[in-house]
Amino acid sequence: MSAAWAVTDSWTMTRRELAHWGRQPVQVVVGLVFPVMLLLMFGFLIGGGKGVTGEYVEFLVPGVLALTMAFGLEATMLAVTQDLGKGVIDRFRSMPMATSAVLVGRCVADMLQSAVSLLALIGVGYAIGWRWHGSFMAALGAVGLLLLLRFAMLWIGIHLALVAGKPELVQAVQILVWPVGFLSNAIAIPQSMPDWLGAIVEWNPMSATATAVRDLFGNPGAAGGSWAADHAELLAVVWPVALVAVFFPLAVRRFGRLSH
Repeated sequence: MSAAWAVTDSWTMTRRELAHWGRQPVQVVVGLVFPVMLLLMFGFLIGGGKGVTGEYVEFLVPGVLALTMAFGLEATMLAVTQDLGKGVIDRFRSMPMATSAVLVGRCVADMLQSAVSLLALIGVGYAIGWRWHGSFMAALGAVGLLLLLRFAMLWIGIHLALVAGKPELVQAVQILVWPVGFLSNAIAIPQSMPDWLGAIVEWNPMSATATAVRDLFGNPGAAGGSWAADHAELLAVVWPVALVAVFFPLAVRRFGRLSH
């Protein structure tokens, strides 16, 4: 099977996913509004930024951007499990098309939606007073790290969805995503936590991305000191790459074992 055939099939599946946006505008709007509400809630209702140097909103926005890249996991799982439940994936597998096209199409569409959500949230952050103080290339690097984290979370979601197989089980994963997401330095610094908890937080992949993004944007953050904090940009690449290296082959293998 030629690479051109696989690319064409993958683009066809991407267009299918994008077409769902027009038929389900409410779901798209909710996906955009939720991270905005999260940012405004922590920025104006719960925010305090204990121990943060500088304006809390400049600390908060990069953290919420990282959280948003993780919280899309449930939407990915729900879309895949719904296709499984309706037999859509089985029909695709029976057609003369590249086997990888279904997963790649889902991945590309999800990344496009994540990029749109990221840009919208950056716009809202700018409106409420957040600014980046680094170079334009550094800002692009920060966005790249955020999308790399999203890419890793996407393949975790696809694999878990193929394992679960039912939309009803997505809720169980959602319950786990929230504590893992908030067990990071997205909204509070590790130094404000008990030592043992702060150590766990600093090694969270989302903490690495949030810290690296703050550095690239030139925003304030927690004082360094630990190896994880001092090498956040390295970990912001290593963690997602490692997660993709684990969950991408698992997802592909699981997909290949699905019955026709």
